[in-house]
Amino acid sequence: MEKKQTEIQADIYSTADPVELPENAFRELGADEHYRPLMHPAHDYKEVTPYSVGVGLLLAVIFSAAAAYLGLRVGQVFEAAIPIAIIAVGMSSALKKDGALGQNVIIQSIGACSGVIVAGAIFTLPSLFILQSSYPDITVNFIEIFLSSLLGGVLGILFFIPFRKYFVKDMHGKYPFPEATATTQVLASGQGTGAGSRAQARLLVVASLIGGVYDYIVSTFGFWAEQVSTAFCGWGAALADKCKIVVSCNTGAALLGLGYIVGLKYAFVIFAGSAFVWWVILPLMGTYGAPEIASLSPDALFADYARLIGIGGIAMAGVIGIIKSWGIIVQAAGLASREFKGGKSERKPLRWQADLSMKHVVFYIVIALVAVFAFFWAGVLHNFWQALVAWIVVTVIAFLFTTVAANAIAIVGTNPVSGMTLMTLIVASAIFVAVGISGTSGIVASMVIGGVVCTALSMACLL
Repeated sequence: MEKKQTEIQADIYSTADPVELPENAFRELGADEHYRPLMHPAHDYKEVTPYSVGVGLLLAVIFSAAAAYLGLRVGQVFEAAIPIAIIAVGMSSALKKDGALGQNVIIQSIGACSGVIVAGAIFTLPSLFILQSSYPDITVNFIEIFLSSLLGGVLGILFFIPFRKYFVKDMHGKYPFPEATATTQVLASGQGTGAGSRAQARLLVVASLIGGVYDYIVSTFGFWAEQVSTAFCGWGAALADKCKIVVSCNTGAALLGLGYIVGLKYAFVIFAGSAFVWWVILPLMGTYGAPEIASLSPDALFADYARLIGIGGIAMAGVIGIIKSWGIIVQAAGLASREFKGGKSERKPLRWQADLSMKHVVFYIVIALVAVFAFFWAGVLHNFWQALVAWIVVTVIAFLFTTVAANAIAIVGTNPVSGMTLMTLIVASAIFVAVGISGTSGIVASMVIGGVVCTALSMACLL
């Protein structure tokens, strides 16, 4: 076995750079099979450079503004990784940069953080501005909002590092990783000069142009509705009023493209949840519910009741996910414990399997958690014991739900943060009331603390 491992290692380090993704990139590996990425471990690459960092930060600013606008308008944040990867590949080609794959990865990684941080903020913190109309004594502090997003982002990154090898290495080919798969294809299209690479790049450019023209026609000229529903016609409106049955479909290019990326299996999983709610739960509530419930429109039923069922489902899936991931959590804790005791790996890890030292990760987690507690105590609650309770709630929920959020994004490519944040707010609010955090101070504390958790979970979804 040792000889076989040595032969595999020698083969990995002696092979020239490939120009296309290997055949086993998106499937499970055999017992003795190994995966060789495009960025070969035997070579040095330009990665973190002034060009890659500067372009990444510029795109992060631009896409943060776009993601915030879209999220506040329609309640859905788009994933910026794919368009940023396309821009990075296009810029490197236009500037005739050789071997730009490493720099493009850095550009994509920095830029993709834009939508992640925005998602962590817009699902919670805007409620403070909304509540000001009902509670004049609620004040919105920019420093509180900034620190909640900053600390949540740091916690999300640090909490997920111990689980990276499990999701990326051990689950290779077992998860579809729709967003990561699409991003990888985009980045790989700019690698090499072969006919396959040019064909991939050409296909991506054509698809992007078609999607842009498609959405422009829909939003500008309104040739057809982006949201098609049976409630728009007479018989459909009657069916919605009497039976609470509505059939609708979003025709936006983004969701159509997501269907291509996810594939039939996982697209059907998403569809099954929507179909069950709209064609089973809502008609039953409208038919057999109390009069005040049956009188509501299907949209109101969904917003006030059915959506809560979905949140409960997500919460239970989170609990199940935590139970199923418990072995991974224990394994990561065991790794940290062994490193603290001086245990070291016998073999130097391959380039793409190298992580930060667990000692350093734990040290940084401790510093971040101390900063979070200080923020809660000095900046939000001003009470030691209440701040301690809030800190415990945030630490436990953020750590356990990190794996659940990463698992969801790896399977369906859909960010589950909004539902999990609502569950966090429900749990946190109940605990806060029990320890005496109520009134406007309790509202502000719940929103700010919810922002920390939401941003932490969003960062885990950057996987």
